[in-house]
Amino acid sequence: MKSFFIGIRPLAGACLLAAVALPGAAQAQDLKPLTVVVPNPSALNIFPLHVADAEGYFAAEGLDVTVEVVNGSATVLQTLAAGQAQIGQPGPGPLLAARERGEDIVFLYNYWPKSVFGLVVKEGSEVAAPSDLKGKTIGVGTADGAEVGFTRAILSKDGLEEGRDYEFLTVGDGGTAVAAFMSDEIDAYAAAVADAAIIEARGIPLTEITPDEFLAYFGNGWAATRSYIDANPDVIEGFGRAMVKGTRFGLDPANTEAVLAHTAAANPQEGEDAGLAAAMLETMRDRVTPIDTANAFGYQPPEHWKLWQDAQVATQALSAPLPDLSAAYTNDFVERWNAQ
Repeated sequence: MKSFFIGIRPLAGACLLAAVALPGAAQAQDLKPLTVVVPNPSALNIFPLHVADAEGYFAAEGLDVTVEVVNGSATVLQTLAAGQAQIGQPGPGPLLAARERGEDIVFLYNYWPKSVFGLVVKEGSEVAAPSDLKGKTIGVGTADGAEVGFTRAILSKDGLEEGRDYEFLTVGDGGTAVAAFMSDEIDAYAAAVADAAIIEARGIPLTEITPDEFLAYFGNGWAATRSYIDANPDVIEGFGRAMVKGTRFGLDPANTEAVLAHTAAANPQEGEDAGLAAAMLETMRDRVTPIDTANAFGYQPPEHWKLWQDAQVATQALSAPLPDLSAAYTNDFVERWNAQ
């Protein structure tokens, strides 16, 4: 596999932003190609993936991984359904909505067992709690991203309804959110943890107003169509095992320099500010560590899926509970992924 960042490349049926051939060992004829699609271009967000390639873990599993970067979870799911990628990283809310539409896509690996989103306001804002957002505008990265469902659920608990009591405004991620705050276009922002780090690094101190109970909602994870899983269990096993190895390597403080080098090779722009990159890595390390350390990497607590489904129904993102929620996810590979 070559070590370079490819520019924008068309992908039929998807709004593609960029494609990355992961850095690492030279491509070999006996490696099986695997296309992985993610909802934003951050390499630090998915540091175990880049570590797994650069350290040779994917190659050891017989996999040649290429990453496609698209705009949001909805496009990730569309790309998987169209067969243009084999594994993707959608949010749980959009995946449940896709399943309601009849798309048999299954969550495989709970990558972010802790919430990667937070509802934030500028320090000193008159908004001190979600209930104070009545009549306000909330910025989001993408119109159909997982942060939208997350925020709807928070505000719904306070009896606030989108369109009647508040509005979402799509302002993009990181730096563009800074501009929206500075121009007072938005009163709050549904921020991924990386976005919050960027905003604060640009000189806007933030206060998080996310209720504690919502910090337990897990974030995006790895998913695939059921047909692909059934036909390629060896690929799923190898991918997950390499991801667990990459996670363990990346969580070791002794490997910080190597992890930052691997992610910077995948996204050079993200690595330009060494201080910010290091801060983001520390945040991501926390988010990929299970809430209950007795759980293995990738494990999906069924009760957490019920929380997500209940929130989606309450906010009308789902018309009703799914007939079989357990079909939306599987823990079948977790033990094999984590075996030492």
